[in-house]
This record gives sequence, structure tokens and C-alpha cells, in this order.
Amino acid sequence: MFAKAFRVKSNTAIKGSDRRKLRADVAAAFPAFGPEQLSELVPGKEELNTVKLYAHKGDAVTVYVSGGNPILFELKGNLYPTVYTLWSYPSLLPAFMTWPLVLDKLAGGADLMLPGIVVPPDGLPQVQQGDLCAITLVGSRAPVAIGVATMSTDEMLASRLKGRGFTVLHTYLDHLWQSGDKSAPPSISPLDQEPPEYRGNIIEESPVQEDSVLQSDMECLTLQGDKESRVDNEKSPSEVTDEPREEGMNQDPADSKTFQEQMDELLQRCFFHALKCRITKADLPLLTSTFLSCHMFSCCPEGQQLDIKKSSYKKLSKFLHHMMKQKIVQVKELSKGVESIIAVDWKHPSITSFIVPEPSSSAQIVQEDTKEKPYHPPEIEFLYCVPANMTALFQEYGHKKGSPLSGSEVHTIIIDYAKKNKLVDANNKNLVKMDPILCDCLLEKDEQHTVLRLPWDKVLARCLDRLKPAYKVTFHGQEPIVKKGKLSPIFITLAKRTYNKKVTMIRNLEAYGLDPYSLAATLQQRCQASVTISPASDAKDTMQVQIQGNQINHLSRLLLEEYHIPRKYIRGLEKAPKPVKKK
Repeated sequence: MFAKAFRVKSNTAIKGSDRRKLRADVAAAFPAFGPEQLSELVPGKEELNTVKLYAHKGDAVTVYVSGGNPILFELKGNLYPTVYTLWSYPSLLPAFMTWPLVLDKLAGGADLMLPGIVVPPDGLPQVQQGDLCAITLVGSRAPVAIGVATMSTDEMLASRLKGRGFTVLHTYLDHLWQSGDKSAPPSISPLDQEPPEYRGNIIEESPVQEDSVLQSDMECLTLQGDKESRVDNEKSPSEVTDEPREEGMNQDPADSKTFQEQMDELLQRCFFHALKCRITKADLPLLTSTFLSCHMFSCCPEGQQLDIKKSSYKKLSKFLHHMMKQKIVQVKELSKGVESIIAVDWKHPSITSFIVPEPSSSAQIVQEDTKEKPYHPPEIEFLYCVPANMTALFQEYGHKKGSPLSGSEVHTIIIDYAKKNKLVDANNKNLVKMDPILCDCLLEKDEQHTVLRLPWDKVLARCLDRLKPAYKVTFHGQEPIVKKGKLSPIFITLAKRTYNKKVTMIRNLEAYGLDPYSLAATLQQRCQASVTISPASDAKDTMQVQIQGNQINHLSRLLLEEYHIPRKYIRGLEKAPKPVKKK
């Protein structure tokens, strides 16, 4: 379902009542969840967003995002967990095992066929047709896909494991997984090799593993008929996944610190690194969810992964309140479950004494490649296209129907044509005599027998009026783009919603090289308001950004002062709220 890119319709924070309803729906869909697991999966105050999107086949899907990762998605009224959720609760669904080589096919959109199923010694799990199942790889219980069984276990065995076994809905490596932090599956040993840290459905070790684990599995396995053969002098998948997998935390065997204490240190390191290097006073106020996803995660050292749930704080809000008690930051609750950092004491000893670690060479290369390039406003030039009824005038100059011309080129051609055909009046050189071609191109039908001469300015004006409009847009570092028709401006409109609330809508940003998603993220941060993106109803391939409240003043500063879009290309700036006069 998510093998190809999807289109996001909206992204909004979930309300308290909807949060409780979601927790009840999860409890009904997955009875194995206890109250504690439900509170962890659907937190009470931590940021939780609802993302409505359309899959590439047109299916409407609702995705629930917590901590920057999609945790659940809803399709046709049914709730499904994502691989991120299953990595924390691997026993939530009955699991079927397949070969690592099959994963690429599943991520590409293929369903799982029964010949690819590996039957364990204790047999296949008992499922019925339509049951939701997890799919794992040989050597690890970490689910890499979820699917719906097309037949029961008894029917699978009766068919001698032939035919289609599962309709795959979501996999590790697909676009839904890519919308999260893109972490790799954890190393979860098979049940007969469980480490002592395993308790119930929750894995106490780090869920973040290097992609090399999966790559090692794939390199270690080859298929010969129905039997498994292993490459000589290489470890088996079970041997690979049984090794300790906490390299990401750089744990020293002699170090007496627990994994939780190490995660606390990493959390504080990312927090102070983000405050010292990523945040300025102009960025405040800043949503705590934005601070975590856009700044703290990016400060995590290479090879490590920040997971607040594995720390002693469990939640970002609890950690920030601890920092607020130390008078490092000030946090304000905007609404239930939505908090914002409103002030930072950059002179606090904890910040001033923090030493920023030097990035590795590979991290520097990645940072340079992913660094956002400054926006350059496009160069816009208005052109004229030759219509069919005027080709006779321009064809001898090498221009055919639809050829774009600048205003100066049109002037040059008209003057040259008149002089070349000796149409300049000998008695008054300000007049041009009309020949058959000029009559057809410039005169109306009732004028062709009465108007014999026209002044130069009217000849040029009539010619430009009868040519079709076009324009050329040149973006920085790109080839010019020529389009027919008139250039539409950026439209800013206000609308009223329920309870007389105002919303600001912006469209046609793409024509000026502006990314609607990037602009929406900037507006959300500056205005501290909910932003949604949807297709524009009156324009093809154009997205409309909607933000709560009258935010035209913010838009005016953003478009005019930062993006340097000329005012003549923007409509609706006059609707900005007038400043309140101080008494």
C-alpha cells in the first residue's frame, strides 16, 4: 500500500477526546494490550498527530504519529500497527517467518506467497482467513511487514504451502516507514534464545540497529530448492542476531552504567547541543514536538539513536519540566497535550559549559548534502506567442505558430518588415502603409477597405494586443521554463470556519518555486498555529496551504522580505489585520 509515495492531505494535533477514543479503539482492536501498554502507545499529554493521506492507489488512510514515528494507521475503519509499534511489541500479532531475500520484493509492493514461508519446528501459528499477521525474517522476531492472511492455517497446510498467503499492507523500507526516523529493525532473538532482559511484550534493549544486520542476514542466506544453504566461513543469521546489539550506545563492557542511564546522558547531550547550536531567540516560541523532531534528533551522534521512552523520563514533557525546574528553559502549555518553549536562559552554566562535539567526516558530508539551499526568487519575463492568423508576418523571420518572442523582438520584426517592403509613407514617415499581410494581422474586417495607413505606435500596439501572452520563468541554477498564458499571482484569501474562526489560505506557490510543505512548516513554527495542506480545487497540480487565524502579516514578511517575491505578484496582502492603537 505504501510502496510508492503518498499524498498528505492534512496534519493536525489530536484532541483530548479523540485521544481517549483512539485508546479505546486500540484496546478493542488489540485485546493483548494492557492499560500500561496503551498509555505508552497513546500517551496522554505527549504530542500526537493525525495525518490524513491518500495512497498511490487512491485509498484514504489516517495515520497516527507519536514522537515523529507513525505508530498506527487506519484503513476503511480498521486499525493496523506499523513496524515501529511492532518492534516495541513483537508478540502483538501472530508471526510468520520468511527469508531475508524476500524483503525487497515485499517492500516493492508484492504480496507474500506461501512457498516463501519458513515452517518452524513447532509449526505455523493458528490463524483464520482475514486475520492480521506479522512477517519476520529468519533469525529474528522483529517484524518487517504486516499483512492479512488470505486463508486459514489449515488451508495453508492443505494446499501444501502453494498460492498467495498474505496481502501485505505495510513493510519496513516502504514510504510509511520513511516518514518516521528510518531506524532499522531491532535484534530480537527467537523465543528459544531469549535474553534475560525480555519481559512480556516489551524489549528492554535498544530498538535501533544498523542496516548491516539485515544485510548480513541476506548475505548469509541463499536458496537451493526448498533447502537452506549457508555461505562458507560466514556466521548464520541466528549467530548474527544473538550478538549483543548495543554498539549504538558505545557501551564499554567495563562501564557500570545501565542502558537507561546512558539514554539519559544522550538525551541531555542532544538537548544542550540543540539549544547551543540550533536554536536562537528568533525561533521562540517553539513547539516542543518541533524542537524534538527538527533539532534534538539531528544532534544525535552518528551511530546512536535517541529514544526518550527508554530513558528514565519516558516522555519529553517530563524531561522539559525537569529542565524548567533548573531554570534552563520556560515551557508553556498552549492546549492540552501541546506545549511550547517560550524562553531559554542561554547564560545558564549548563549551556555555557557544554562542549559541542566535533562531527565526524561522514556526518559533515551528509550535513553539507542535506543543508537547505537559500531561496532565490525567479526571474520572470513576459513574452508573446505567435497565433495562427499572424504566422504570415513572422514566418520569414524563422518564427512559426506558438513561437515565443520578447517585446523587443516583436518591435524589431515589425520595423524591419515595414522598411524591407517599403511600407513607410514617403510623405509622412510616422505612418505605415497597410499591405495585405498587415491588413489581415492588424485590422478588423470593417477597417480593411477604409484604413490605408496607421501610425507606428498603433501598428506596434495592435500587433502586441493580437499576440498570445506567455512568460518565461528562470529559477536559480536551472534552465528557463517557457509557459503559455498569463502568470497567475500568489493568492492569499481569508475564510470563516465554525464559530466564526478565521483561516488564511495560500495557493499557487509552485509557480514561484516555493515548496508548500516547507512554507507550511515555517508558518507553523512562527505562528504557532495548526497548518493543513490540500490540493487546490481550482488549479491542477497545485497545493493549498491553510493556517488558522489571520496570518497575512506573517505571510507578508515571509514572501516580501525573506523570499523577495515582488509585491505585484501577490494578491490579498491588503487583508492583513490593522495594528491595534495603544491607548
